Amino acid sequence: MAETFTEKSAEEKLVEEVENDFLRRQEERRTIERGWQLNMNFLCGNQYCDVNSAGEIYEEDKQYYWQARRVFNHIAPTVEIRCSKLGRIRPSLTVRAASDEERDLHSASLASAILSAVCEEEDLDGIISDATIWSETCGTAFYKVLWDGTAGSAVGKTEDGKEVKQGDVKIAAVSPFEIYPYSLCEEKLSRQPSVIHAKAMPVQDIYSAYGVKLAGKDIEEFTLSPYSAASHAKGGAPEQKTTRHGYELVIEKYEKPTEDKPDGRLTVVAGGRLLYDGVLPYINGDGGARDYPFIKQTSIQLAGSFFGKSVIDRLIPVQRAYNAVKNRKHEFLNRISMGTVAVEDGSVDVDELCEDGLVPGKVITYRQGGKPPEMLTLGSIPSGFADEENKLLDEFAQISGTGDLVQNADSFAGVTSATGLQIIIEQDDEKLENSYQQIKRAVKSIGKQVLRLYRQFASDVRLLRFAGENNVLNLYYFKGSDISSDDVVLEADSDANLTAAQRRNVIYEMLDRGLFADENGKLSAVTKNKILEILGYESLSGERDLSALNRARAGEENLKMKSAAAELKAYDDHAVHITEHTAFLLTEKLTDAAEKRICAHIDMHKQKLEEEKKNEN
Repeated sequence: MAETFTEKSAEEKLVEEVENDFLRRQEERRTIERGWQLNMNFLCGNQYCDVNSAGEIYEEDKQYYWQARRVFNHIAPTVEIRCSKLGRIRPSLTVRAASDEERDLHSASLASAILSAVCEEEDLDGIISDATIWSETCGTAFYKVLWDGTAGSAVGKTEDGKEVKQGDVKIAAVSPFEIYPYSLCEEKLSRQPSVIHAKAMPVQDIYSAYGVKLAGKDIEEFTLSPYSAASHAKGGAPEQKTTRHGYELVIEKYEKPTEDKPDGRLTVVAGGRLLYDGVLPYINGDGGARDYPFIKQTSIQLAGSFFGKSVIDRLIPVQRAYNAVKNRKHEFLNRISMGTVAVEDGSVDVDELCEDGLVPGKVITYRQGGKPPEMLTLGSIPSGFADEENKLLDEFAQISGTGDLVQNADSFAGVTSATGLQIIIEQDDEKLENSYQQIKRAVKSIGKQVLRLYRQFASDVRLLRFAGENNVLNLYYFKGSDISSDDVVLEADSDANLTAAQRRNVIYEMLDRGLFADENGKLSAVTKNKILEILGYESLSGERDLSALNRARAGEENLKMKSAAAELKAYDDHAVHITEHTAFLLTEKLTDAAEKRICAHIDMHKQKLEEEKKNEN
């Protein structure tokens, strides 16, 4: 019977192409992944392992059966200190207005409120902490900013009774094990022609998202390869259980926009099936372009490398040397305390002596005429052990940039001034400056993508709740088209790497210098409340900021007077209203009728203000 061949369909060819591309990138990155796994082993305390010539992690054997192989883990506390210091940077995002017109100022205020609400709802601080742990361990971490159509408030129901949600932004920290760039030598994510995001997903989640049923299999957690008993028998990360059951590998291939494909391309495959093929879904790039939904954060940037470097890579040789010194030191102590016995051949029962040792009060029987057992004198521990141990501890602090004033007090015992100690602390923190800047840049990019996604998908009117001035609950009804600016900047107070105690000292110094006093040299109630809020005693502030409330009311009147007259109230602060209405006239493009209406309104405020002054006199 003649063998028949069936030509593969276009869909099958596309799936095969994506899978082969993923396998190529996976093989190219294998050495880097093994380095990440080695870092994770050292971080968790499994420090007697290495990468062999075959590129697999193996456990090192003892040279002698009696050798001590204890672990004195200094990498874990070092990474914890770095993460703690980097945790001081939690930038507050705000949006700069496109112009000084009232409409753009209102849009910028709205965009800032959206960012504040999203950061609170998504727990951005926690996400940054998760990503920082990955970047400090493996050298690189990623954020993924996407639009989840199943999130947000319900806006209706389908015919079968399922709720329809308005959708909302979702932010996730992504492991570097899941990101596969086109080139390992291109540093910037934006210059990569394509990026693959491969992740293991339960088959139930795949069916919910794409409507495709798959069988599922066992997948390795980090390597994203099918589980193989043979590979586990010959090697792998020691003492790590990394297998997921009932999962499928989902491969998302993002292709950058080109002349042939101006909107880019996204192809999703899993289990040999095509789940999605279309343009890049998000208009999240500069100038209204479609771009990758990923933001990269590195710990130590390397020239000519897409992935960054972790401080653990530099600490591993020091940690190996430290473990060796401590174990040899303890072996020497054991020899001194337990003793080393010399016996004449045939003079005693060696087996009994080896089993019991020299028990206090033990009666030793030896051959008549023979030489009795004797303890060899080994002296005291050589000073070289302590010297080398201290040098290695200093290397931990120098390499990681986590020097401790308490532990290293002898190094600067001659520094007696507070200014000198402050300079030393600042110099120590400067070692982490590059990592600080990486976090700040990543957060700014997150803010821009969040606003661009709202502009793209929030087509219907939605309600935004956020705490404004004086912790008053503000409500905004907005649409995506109301966001005219995505120029995200960091607030000045969030840009400083200061501890809580340092921030308080700065506030106290400013108070002593009278920088918060008004023209009469007094501290206003508004300023006092703000200072208490910064110091963490917000519950002690009781007075309301009437000026802010009057400014808000004047802003509402400004918008109203574009088409109709606004009425003065007896409780208005006329001076504040005059200032706000005049600023509106100077910055907003208005019709002649609206301009005359506002000018007449200002004249009425001036008359009321004059009457109040006369009554006071």
